[in-house]
Parts: sequence; structure tokens; C-alpha cells
Amino acid sequence: MSDKEKDINLSGAETAYEDIARDEKISELEILKQSLEEKKKEAEGFYDQLLRLQADFANYRKRLEEEKKTYLEWGKEKILQKQISLADILEQALESAKSGGKTEDIIIGLEMVVKEFSKMLKEEGVEEIKSDKFDPNVCEALDTVECENEDGEILQTYQKGYKINGRLMRTAKVKVAKQKSKISSQE
Repeated sequence: MSDKEKDINLSGAETAYEDIARDEKISELEILKQSLEEKKKEAEGFYDQLLRLQADFANYRKRLEEEKKTYLEWGKEKILQKQISLADILEQALESAKSGGKTEDIIIGLEMVVKEFSKMLKEEGVEEIKSDKFDPNVCEALDTVECENEDGEILQTYQKGYKINGRLMRTAKVKVAKQKSKISSQE
């Protein structure tokens, strides 16, 4: 074989290899394009799902706020119904006082109001703080008086303290005893 024929055979073989390589590259490119399209569709699906979840969550929050308002309204209504009955008793006591009723009848009416109000507070989980000794966690000392009583003893309650379901609602405002020092009593 001549050199020319060898060159032609080599150039034909090179062309064949180039064709095969080109076909493989085109095939790989098609596979990559197909894979890219699948991933784009998958990403679009995830994005749509994300948007739906965001909308669902926003609707959930709105619904929760509306339910919260409704429950608060129901709670207010329940308390106000009890207070209306107290208002009725107060109006009866006022009418009795205006019509020249006896002082005893007015006192009985006021005792009924206090009793009904205490009952309502108890039903709502409110309890009065009762203590003979000063406790800074539930009492506020408005005044201290040096006297013979035991140190820290509550002498007078100006305003009652209350807890609701075990949690402090309002401190008791009190006058507290401070025992006289022995040095000042010896003088």
C-alpha cells in the first residue's frame, strides 16, 4: 500500500472515530437535556407545593386568630352575665335605700352583693390571699408600725390580694408590725 492510500485509510478511520465521538457527545447532551427538564419539572412541583403550604399556613393563622377572638368573646360574655346579676342586686339595694328602707335591709342587700361577687370570683378560679404574716411575694407593705406585736405580723389589710388559678393576680396592701427594739424599750 502506498503512503497515499495509508493516509486515506487513516483519514477515513479518524473520520469514523470523530463521527462515533460526536454521536456519543450528542447522545450525552440529549440525556443531560432530558435530565435537566426532569429536574426543572421537579423544582416547579416543589415550588408549587411551597406556595400552597404558605397559603395554607396563612389561612391557618387567620383561622386561629378568629377562633381566639371568638373564645375571648365567649369568656367575656360568661363573666358579664354574672356581673349583670350583681348589678340587679345593687339596683334592688339602691331602690330600697331610695324608698327609705331600713338600714338593716340595705346592709342585707350589700352582703348579698359581696356574697354573689365572691361566689363569681371563686367560680373563675380567683382566690383571696389570706395571711397573718407578711410575705413579700404576695403582700405589699404600705406602712410599718413599731409595736409589741410579733415582727412581720399584718396589723391591717388596706386592700385584699388575689390569686387566679394559683398565679398572683394582685398583691395585698397591708400595714405591718415591726417589733420595738429592746434597746429603745429599756431607755
